[in-house]
Amino acid sequence: MSMVSVSNLKKSFGKNEVLKDISLEIKDGEIISIIGSSGSGKSTLLRCMNQLETIDSGEIKIDGQTMVSMENGHPVYAPKNTLREIRMKTGLVFQNFNLFPHFSVLRNIIEAPVQVCKIPKDQAIEEARELLKKLGLSDKENSYPCELSGGQSQRVSIARALALKPKVLFFDEPTSALDPELTGEVLKVIKSLTEYHMTMVIVTHEMEFAREISDRMIFMDQGVIVEDATPEEMFQSKNERVRSFLGKFRC
Repeated sequence: MSMVSVSNLKKSFGKNEVLKDISLEIKDGEIISIIGSSGSGKSTLLRCMNQLETIDSGEIKIDGQTMVSMENGHPVYAPKNTLREIRMKTGLVFQNFNLFPHFSVLRNIIEAPVQVCKIPKDQAIEEARELLKKLGLSDKENSYPCELSGGQSQRVSIARALALKPKVLFFDEPTSALDPELTGEVLKVIKSLTEYHMTMVIVTHEMEFAREISDRMIFMDQGVIVEDATPEEMFQSKNERVRSFLGKFRC
């Protein structure tokens, strides 16, 4: 079953065409890494799939529900209640954490489940504490974001996304804001999420990590998908642009 379906997606900012006729299918439970140079359109694609950017044309479906489709040559988004249902099926872990600075770690995690999903507060707290335990942050529930390291903040961000029990979890370069010594701890946490058997889409510059965790890797360049392949196939690619990019990394 296709969990994410993107067809003929186009997106421009002014005269800059960032995404040029992108189409891809992501199966339920697949782990996909999207790689490529800065400016290739990776993060914009992620933001379009998360309703953080509107598209210029194309179609997007999440878990069989149509988010946006073409009618009379124009993109038409689903009604608000449908978009809300789709949004509840997805989670996004940002580059820069985006935690509420005036909320404790625990409140950052339970806020959406309680306020948006109307989950009883006691249940939300119990589930949040279980997530914190799994992510090695049990002693931080009463701390505030300013008291956390970058790695701890990103782990809280992951816990917050997981608290909504999404079917698809998107990561937008989750280690780009971290010092090198903290990158490993966050990547280890992301690898541990495979036990949840959820669909994950990860924009990353960590090539060895992508190679190890991914079912498929997608290489983007100048707004198009150049190659969509297994990690083994990607690292043996005969495409010169792919080879040039991967040659910058020791894998």
